[in-house]
Amino acid sequence: MKLTNERPLVLIGAGKMGGAMLAGWMKQGMAPEHVVVVDPNPPSDTLETITAHSIPWHKSVPEGVVAGVLLMAIKPQMMEEVLPTLTDVADEGSIILSVAAGTTIKRFKDTFGAAQPVVRVIPNTPSQVGRGVTAGYASVEVQDEQKALMSSLLETIGAFYWVDAEEQIDLATAVSGSGPAYVFHLVEAMSEAGQRLGLNAELAEALARGTVAGSGELLHQSPENADVLRRNVTSPGGTTAAALSVLMGDDALTNLMSEAVAKAAHRATELAD
Repeated sequence: MKLTNERPLVLIGAGKMGGAMLAGWMKQGMAPEHVVVVDPNPPSDTLETITAHSIPWHKSVPEGVVAGVLLMAIKPQMMEEVLPTLTDVADEGSIILSVAAGTTIKRFKDTFGAAQPVVRVIPNTPSQVGRGVTAGYASVEVQDEQKALMSSLLETIGAFYWVDAEEQIDLATAVSGSGPAYVFHLVEAMSEAGQRLGLNAELAEALARGTVAGSGELLHQSPENADVLRRNVTSPGGTTAAALSVLMGDDALTNLMSEAVAKAAHRATELAD
């Protein structure tokens, strides 16, 4: 299965996630004419991508367009309003590809029919720079050729993994989908800690940001597990060991992160209900 001008990828919602995926695809060489963007008010960075690549953009779906892939990248709270307007945009030859947390496959089948192929995925915003992490689950109607297309689309913007059950999508949402925000907040917390010690704000931010970005790249390139890399930094009785006695003492950070991720997973389930 291939995207074509007659059967394009129709992107419904070009906000943070939809825009990040779109930018990633363009950087990886997707043909702009195989995409139709539908958003009444896309953000400025997405408009830059649209303009730079001459991607067809509309405030509503143009008449007569039938999607090869109908990518739903709107907020879950908007689904009830938007889905009924899209019944002519997809048929059984289309794949519904949803990045909306909490919106189940059943919800799409209720709109488009029981035989509709649906794939739920949870990408994250590093997709914009080709370093995303995405988990996906396919309904039983999705054929091997269609799954291969989904894999190829999502692997162009980072790592992609199929999960075995739809319920695991909520778990992936909590870990990797929301995960970039956890990392960005770590930078904020490290910067604030540096400022409290007496560093000026600009330097503290630069040190924290560079450390997290560089550590992520080292983790990406190294064959070693994270615990090995951590031990490589930690000299017995040194400064790093002193800091880790706080973060790792009584599993402090592990317990805090477990609570946070569980909250995110619970919220994803609430959205589905």
